[in-house]
Amino acid sequence: MLLRVIVSETEIRRLPFEGTPSSVAELHQMLRTNLGLMGRFIIQFEDPDFNNQLCNLTDIKDLPDERATLKVLFTADDFSDSTLDTSSLPSVSSGDAVKWPDPFPIPQFSHDVELQLRDSNYRYTKDGTVMVVPKRLKTDILDILADSMSKITAYPERDHYESVAKALVKKHPCLREPGSEKGWYSWFHSLKYKLGNYRQKLSAAGCPEVVINKRKGRCLKGKCVKKSKKGEVNYCPDPPEGQCPENMEEKRQIMEAEMQKRDPDQQLLENLMVATFSQRRMEIIGDQPLITDLISRWPALFHERQIVAEFRRVTTLDLLESFLEGLDGLVPRLLEAYKAATKYGKKQSLKNILDCLVRDDTNERRRAAALLGLPLYITGEDPSNVIRMCDSHADSPDEAMKGMQLGILVGYEGERRAIPNEIFNVAVVVEETIVVHNIKDVAHGFAMLMGVIYSVNLEYPYAMKYSFEFLQRVVMRIKPDKASARVHGLRNRILK
Repeated sequence: MLLRVIVSETEIRRLPFEGTPSSVAELHQMLRTNLGLMGRFIIQFEDPDFNNQLCNLTDIKDLPDERATLKVLFTADDFSDSTLDTSSLPSVSSGDAVKWPDPFPIPQFSHDVELQLRDSNYRYTKDGTVMVVPKRLKTDILDILADSMSKITAYPERDHYESVAKALVKKHPCLREPGSEKGWYSWFHSLKYKLGNYRQKLSAAGCPEVVINKRKGRCLKGKCVKKSKKGEVNYCPDPPEGQCPENMEEKRQIMEAEMQKRDPDQQLLENLMVATFSQRRMEIIGDQPLITDLISRWPALFHERQIVAEFRRVTTLDLLESFLEGLDGLVPRLLEAYKAATKYGKKQSLKNILDCLVRDDTNERRRAAALLGLPLYITGEDPSNVIRMCDSHADSPDEAMKGMQLGILVGYEGERRAIPNEIFNVAVVVEETIVVHNIKDVAHGFAMLMGVIYSVNLEYPYAMKYSFEFLQRVVMRIKPDKASARVHGLRNRILK
């Protein structure tokens, strides 16, 4: 199939494909991968039934069989009229990014490479003869694959390399390795080396995802690489087309001035936050500033509305929906597991939390019990420096926050209990500084804490690392297949 794809007035691409996509969603993914498209968009096609006028493509069966002209139309749902010059905003939402396709669509190689592969595939089909791949041909294949992979992420994971190697051998069986059980293992290793070299080119070209990992002096490896580790889809995005650091700094200053007003324009702030997303992520990940410096430069970020919006930009998920819905589905089983663990006088602190539900068993308190009890249920975790209570009459907030690097502070009145009866304020604390406050309850406080962790690129507190991993992978279902053995066992025990 041959496609003529109109991306913009100045970019019209010719894309050949083998066969026809099985669905509109698959066509979306093919265009994303081969053209490097980001953001929400719809596909329109020239409909021969209407004299080749453009119509939205909603059913893949409507697409002409052999040749078709498509138009990519980006949607701009995140923007609306405001005093900001909209021509300076990116054409697509920075919160959207390309997810790794499954299966990976092998791109079209150069004409000479395709001819060689076609002949070799024919011989393989005829008598099973595999191709002896010349060095030049292998280099050409790896270059094209590396380019396609880097458009999704410059730091693919192991299963990503495997998916590309499998897809390559499946599409071109002549490239199978003779005597190999899997048939693609050498391609897997070759891709890893090729991506390593290709990242040097990306760094020289100024790719933000790679530039932040430039190191001076002795090279560090492994865990020091700054890349998506908690399921971030948009970890360090490219700046909007046509925007330079000076433009985005000007927008940041406008936003900083707007925040000095008693009643700032929320829509203007939203537009500015979207427009400066790439610069903000570059600063947060590359410079790792102190939280006080971050609040000073990006004051709009530390409000509930923008924490929710930033989390969506980073992960493409709704923070409150994914957290609270996931939590509500697990609360009954978590509480049952806690009850079983407190039999025979064990885990007294956990039993104190459950006792608070005897008199008041509302949904809000059941959520609080499930969250506050989680680190007490997981053996070896210590929540004392992550979750703290503050009596509004007897305690000083500064004293209560002393030594807290990351956590929540629960303000209450009345008798001190494992779950206080009169919680009036929950705050998120980073580096002994309150960054978000006036949160209505414990569950929303934990949700905002997860939002801050993703927005400011923080590591989970070591003393509760399994609890936070459980919240991410089991409650919010972000990269659930990558759970550690400890969390995997905990999930099986609770969901059995």
